[in-house]
Order: sequence, then structure tokens, then C-alpha cells
Amino acid sequence: MSSVNTAIQLSVRGDSSTSTCGTDLAQGPWEFDLDAALQGVPSYGPGASLEDVAPATTPVQGQIPPEYKDASDAELDARIMAAKATLGDKVVILGHFYQRDEVIKYADFVGDSFQLANAAKAKQDAEAIVFCGVHFMAETADMLSTPEQAVILPNLAAGCSMADMADIESVEACWAQLEEVYGDLTATDAEGKVPVIPVTYMNSSAALKGFCGEHGGIVCTSSNAKTVLQWAFQRGRRVLFFPDQHLGRNTAKAMGVPLEQMPMWSPRKPWGGTDEKTLQDARVILWHGFCSVHRRFTVAQIEQARLNHQGVRVIVHPECPMPVVDAADESGSTDYIVKAIQAAPAGSTFAIGTEINLVNRLAAEYPQHTIFCLDPVICPCSTMYRIHPGYLAWVLESLVEGTVQNQISVPESTAVPARVALERMLAARP
Repeated sequence: MSSVNTAIQLSVRGDSSTSTCGTDLAQGPWEFDLDAALQGVPSYGPGASLEDVAPATTPVQGQIPPEYKDASDAELDARIMAAKATLGDKVVILGHFYQRDEVIKYADFVGDSFQLANAAKAKQDAEAIVFCGVHFMAETADMLSTPEQAVILPNLAAGCSMADMADIESVEACWAQLEEVYGDLTATDAEGKVPVIPVTYMNSSAALKGFCGEHGGIVCTSSNAKTVLQWAFQRGRRVLFFPDQHLGRNTAKAMGVPLEQMPMWSPRKPWGGTDEKTLQDARVILWHGFCSVHRRFTVAQIEQARLNHQGVRVIVHPECPMPVVDAADESGSTDYIVKAIQAAPAGSTFAIGTEINLVNRLAAEYPQHTIFCLDPVICPCSTMYRIHPGYLAWVLESLVEGTVQNQISVPESTAVPARVALERMLAARP
């Protein structure tokens, strides 16, 4: 099976009947880096987050040397392999499940955000960690690695629109308003519980992880969200969950929390668009954020999959909207999806609701099954797709020359409390 990038190229050239969500996906990511630099307006680029508004603070990647943009796939492959051979154990390359195949082939370790956080912490002998993922993941790797290690993000424009939907100023403003409702947020009641515990999804900035560390909170991933909420409810009457409303809602609902006790907090509205009584009755306060990749999946797609494939097993990511999760057979993290496919009897049929690069890779790795993406339109994660072999070759060859490009460094004032929340996350094993 061809890679997602190959499928996009064929579709744009008219050599395939498969459709994409944007013909610009066939271009090199440096085209969008250049546009952002010239216009002074950052953008997530083509793909699922194209219509999301990138804040002015979104990092912009400068232009890489032409030799990396003009090189053929074979030339880039030879240069990357040569650089890896020269660097040896001095560098470790981490690749997220959602990364394009043309990059993931060079990864020393592939996994979801939880697994990569552990990998970054474990690889203490490497002088550099090249993180083929997105910005918040590289920040986490920097905070969990040693001070002597350099964490590198090949393309600084590889951010995350969901992570940008909750910023530190908005969360601090929300916290101040919650204090007006609940009183002293550090005071415990007769059962030793505080009024509210902040929980941030891994898909958030280091600043928000630091906020949680400072306020008795914790970080969660899609793998351990239930375990984290249990941890939070042992310590607090309610939870403020950000930035992904869908993961929070789906997880809490499965734990028996009624929907009426999960109000939405919209940061641009007074009191988050809710009222004092609703907040008093709340168990989980959900931030108005979402993943544009997983918002593309629909109940209609599930119904069509069941119509076309008798006995199909539908598994979706918990970042999908609640009606989609309810209509599916199962929901779970990327690691859950991988393990479900690995354990299935030969001849199984799967319709998967998560990022297309992972689904496509699973279909190639497990030909004994029929595996397809619920969304028939090829629409990868905009920001993961900003990482390209050209950028990887550039940062690796720079390391060979003794230069560190695109280093991600979190200030210690933020990293210290953030590590507290992250260590709590790593201890909350599902």
C-alpha cells in the first residue's frame, strides 16, 4: 500500500479517484513556511486544521537551504542514513504515530504521546533528541530529558491547533472566575478535597502543564485519561479539563458523570458562557477546544462502513465527538487501536477513526485484515505533515557539523512545575 503522501500526489495529479481535503497538500511544507514569513500571518497549513485560526504567537519556520528542498527522495534518504550512521548513539529520533511514512521510517522509536514521553525520559545517553511530532511534544521531551540533551523539532511550524485553543492567559482568567464561585481553591473540605483540580491534556503548552503543577493538577493522555480523572476526583470535587472537550466528555461519561454536570467553558464569553449554579453543580468543566482531525469523523461515516462491510469493527479515538464515540464499537488511544488490530483474528475488518497516516500504516503492516479510515477523504494532521524528510536531513546534517538547529527549550520557571504535573501523569498508568 502506498504512503499517504504518495496517495495525495496521485490524487492531485488526477491519477487516482481518491479525494483529498486540499490540493496544497502535494506541495512541500516550505511553501507554507515562506507564505507565513512573507505575510507575517502564521498558518497551520493544508490538512485538517486549515480553517483553524493560528494565534499570532505561532512559531514560523525559516527557509531551509535549497539543497534540501530540491533533493530527490533518494538523495534525501542517502543523506539521512549517512548522517544517522555518523551520529550513531549521539542522536535518537522519536516519531509520532501520525507522522508521514517518509519520515517515520527513520525513527528509532515510534509511539503515541504517552509512549514518546517515556522514551524521551529513558534515552538519557543521547546528546540530541530529534522529535518528529509537534511542538508540545518536543516541549515535553525537553522537560523530561536531561539538561545536557538538546531536543530538536525539525520544523518549528509543526504546532497543534487544539493546543493553541487554550492559552495560559485564558486559563488563568478562568481560574480567577472559578475562585469567585468556589472560594479559596486551595482550601479542603471535611473530606480533604479542594473545590477543583486542573487537568490538562498532553496536547497543550508547557505553560499549561506548569499551571497544573502549580495548582495541584495533572497532565493526561488519551491512554490514561480515566486513571487521571480518578486521581483528580480523589482530590477534588470537580475537574477543569482542557483543552479537548471531547476527550474530557467521553471519558467522564464512561465513568458515569451525567452530561448535565459537564458544562462547557468558552474562554471568550463572560463566565465561560455559563452561570454560577451550573458551575456549583458541575463535576467536569470542559474547555471549548477540539482536534480538527477527529472532528471530521461522523456517525454517517460509521453507518456507511457498516452498510459496506458486514461484521466491521469500528474503533475511534476518544477525541472524536460523543455521538461518534457512542456509535462506534469501541474507542481508545492510538496505542489501544494498534493493540486491538494486533490481537484480532486473521480476516478481521476494521473501520478506524483516527489520523490517516496511522490507519494507512496499519493497513500495510497487517495485510491479513481489511483496515480502512472512516473518512474517505485523505486529510492528514496539518501540523504533523509539516515535518518532511528535507527538514530531517537538514537538522541531522547540521548536528554532524556541530550545529543545533530548532532547539526547543522550556524555561526552568515553567519546566519545574510542569515536571510535577508530568511525573504525576507518568505515574498514572492505565
